Amino acid sequence: MITEGDSLQHVAQGTVPVQGNGSPDAGPMIALARRARHASRVLAQSSSSDRDKALWAAAAALREMAPAILEANARDLEASTAAAAFRDRLTLTPERVEAMAQGLEEIADLPDPVGQVLEEWTRPNGLRIRRVATPVGVIGVIYESRPNVGADAAGLCIKSGNAVLLRGGSESLHSARAIHAAVQAGLRAAGLPEDAVQIAPDADRRHVADMLGAAGLVDLIIPRGGRSLVERVQAEARVPVLAHAEGLCHTYVHAAADPAMARRIVLNAKMRRVGICGATETLLIDAAIAPSLLPQIVADLADKGCTFHADERARAIVPELPAATAEDFATEWLDAVLNVAVVDGVENALDHIAQFGSSHTEAIVTSDESVAIRFMNGVSSAVVMWNASTQFCDGGEFGFGAEIGIATGRFHARGPVGVEQLTTFRYEVIGNGQVRA
Repeated sequence: MITEGDSLQHVAQGTVPVQGNGSPDAGPMIALARRARHASRVLAQSSSSDRDKALWAAAAALREMAPAILEANARDLEASTAAAAFRDRLTLTPERVEAMAQGLEEIADLPDPVGQVLEEWTRPNGLRIRRVATPVGVIGVIYESRPNVGADAAGLCIKSGNAVLLRGGSESLHSARAIHAAVQAGLRAAGLPEDAVQIAPDADRRHVADMLGAAGLVDLIIPRGGRSLVERVQAEARVPVLAHAEGLCHTYVHAAADPAMARRIVLNAKMRRVGICGATETLLIDAAIAPSLLPQIVADLADKGCTFHADERARAIVPELPAATAEDFATEWLDAVLNVAVVDGVENALDHIAQFGSSHTEAIVTSDESVAIRFMNGVSSAVVMWNASTQFCDGGEFGFGAEIGIATGRFHARGPVGVEQLTTFRYEVIGNGQVRA
């Protein structure tokens, strides 16, 4: 935190020594992290009603400031040279700004996770022990492309009593800063410290390194972006990381699938929004149903502009499909491109997913409950769907209001990360004079 001896000039210049890692003169993100640390103590002790008030006010500010936000986004889009799918992730519209505002309101309506008694018991000696949910502290979020991530992250962190340090991609700098201004207006309206939501001052790549090294100031890093970003964060961070790996999602159409349902699900899972991590990248179709159903699925997708990479068995059914390589099956396209493979039953499908999947989201389409259970028990992914599109892997769709990312690791949180996943806990032990022998 900022002590009385830390002058505002030193804070602004980032020259105050870093608490915990002893690295002086580390840059402006360290100064912001110090201020966030101080604000986190205030936020953690704030009332649920004050935090909800901040979220409602921030939602109102997003609507009021929508013209400025869209103007800032237009500047980012004008400078962008990204492919169409990535431009879609970057693009804001009046509807998407409204969705951000509604997301904050939905978060405000969620139960307060802070202070919830998770478990309680009494020992034979009369000690009462309870496990109570508490904020993590200061969360660093490093994200790319999608500027709405900043609003979602800020909202979830405010609700869960955490301060947040945001570093968006250079491609969304103007949009991110305009959204940040609206969130800070909400904090001001509720009488909460604006420093609880900080954002990188510019696109300097050094800010990422400073965040990754800010042990003692930042409690958790959440990267949200492509493989190179996540791998860098995992390799360099001196702070715990809640990782979001690639969204290499699979949809398996079993022999007992309803054909009309399968066509509808696969089309949505691939083409609804091709640039999101929950989009299906590989279709696995059972050999027993492939000859009749695969040509129809391919036609549905091709009509929407999808292209394909297919294995030999799929190409034997639909000869015009381009051949796939092993590298294709290991690629998260984030575009209107689909890998296709024909498999012999659920075990073969599970083997393919184990070889190429990223532990994000998998789906099975079948009317056979026993096969569905075998599939769901057989994958190691954070989310598994039965007769539903993989694009439902989303915090809003799960009832979380929003998400800060999809966690694909094995510890602390898995799947969409909402307010409950942004808490840790403490043990409270209550006695009446007990001493230990």
